[in-house]
Amino acid sequence: MIDSTATEDAKSKGILWFFGTLAGVTFIILFLLGAWWGMEPLPFDVREEAVEYMEKSGNDHMPIGFVYTNTLAHMAEVLMNKPGGYISNDVAPPGVFLDNIRSWEYGALVMLRDGTTALRNHFARDQSQSMEDKDLSVAEPYFYYEPNSWALPSTESEYDKGVVALHKYMQRLQNPSATQRRSQFYSRSDNLWTYLEVVIKRLGGLSTRLTASTDRFAGAAGILYDPSGRNAPLNTAEKTKGVGRTPWLLIDDIFYEARGAAWALLHILQAIKVDFEDIILDKRAMNTLDNMIHALENALTPILSPMILSGDGFGMFANYSLSMANYIARANAAALDLRDLMNKG
Repeated sequence: MIDSTATEDAKSKGILWFFGTLAGVTFIILFLLGAWWGMEPLPFDVREEAVEYMEKSGNDHMPIGFVYTNTLAHMAEVLMNKPGGYISNDVAPPGVFLDNIRSWEYGALVMLRDGTTALRNHFARDQSQSMEDKDLSVAEPYFYYEPNSWALPSTESEYDKGVVALHKYMQRLQNPSATQRRSQFYSRSDNLWTYLEVVIKRLGGLSTRLTASTDRFAGAAGILYDPSGRNAPLNTAEKTKGVGRTPWLLIDDIFYEARGAAWALLHILQAIKVDFEDIILDKRAMNTLDNMIHALENALTPILSPMILSGDGFGMFANYSLSMANYIARANAAALDLRDLMNKG
C-alpha cells in the first residue's frame, strides 16, 4: 500500500515537473522570439536598392522617379519581410503582445500611404485635369486596406498587390512602349510643395502627441488643440485632469509610432533628394533638405534602455518622448522652410 502511494506521488510529481518544464521552455522561446521580432528594421540605402532592382529587371536605364517609387515598394517589402513578418495582424503569441513594433509599423505605414498618394495624385500627373496613371490608381488603394486583417484577405496579400502595381509603374518608366501609355514622373516644385504640406501636418501632430507625455506640457497641448473649439485658457480643474496628456500606457506606443514614421519619411526624403535634385538645387534648398534628413537620422538613434523612459525635464532620468519630439520638431521646422523655398518663384 505504501509502495503504491509513493509510486502515485512520484508519477504526479513527474507530471507536474514535465508540464512545468514545458511551460518554462515555451515562455523562454516566446520571449526570445518576441525580442527578435520586436527589433526595428535598420535604414537602407535608397540608391543601392534602386540599382539592385534595376539590375534584376535587366534594364540599365534609371529614369527620374525610379528611385522614389522603388523606395516606396521596398519600404512595403520591409514591413512584410522583416523578422516575424508583418506583426499588426497577428492573433497568436508572441506577435499579439508586441505593441511597440505594431505601433512602429503603423507609423511607417502612414508615411508609406502619404508617399503613394502623392505619387498618384501629384508626382505622376502633369496637371489637374490630366489622366492618372493606371498602375498607381491600382497601387494606392491596396495600401489603405485595414492594417490588422489576418485572413480573407490578409493585410499582407493586399499590400503585396500594391507592391506589384508599383513595380509595373517602374517598368513602364524604364520601357516606354508604343502599345500603352507611357508612365510619367514630374519632379516639379509645386508637386513637392503639395507633398510637404501633408508632411508638415504629420510631423506637427506627432510632435504634439510626444510632448504631451509629461504634466509640464500637457496643459499647453490642451490649450493649443482644444477639441471644443473654445480656444480659451484652461481653468484649474481642467488642468488637474491633464487635458491632452498622453496616457501612461500609451507613451511607448506613440514613441514607436514616431520612430516608424521617422524611419519611413527618412527614406522618402532621401529618394526625393535623388529624383528632385535639379529643382532642389535650383531653389537653393539642398541644405534645408539635408537638415531635415539629419534630424530624422538623429530620431532613429539606437535605444539603450530596455524600456521607454519618461523622466521629467532636468530630473535624474531621461524623457525619450521629449527627445523624440525635439528631433521631430526640428524636422518639421526644416520642412516648413523647404515648403517656402519650393513656393518661391
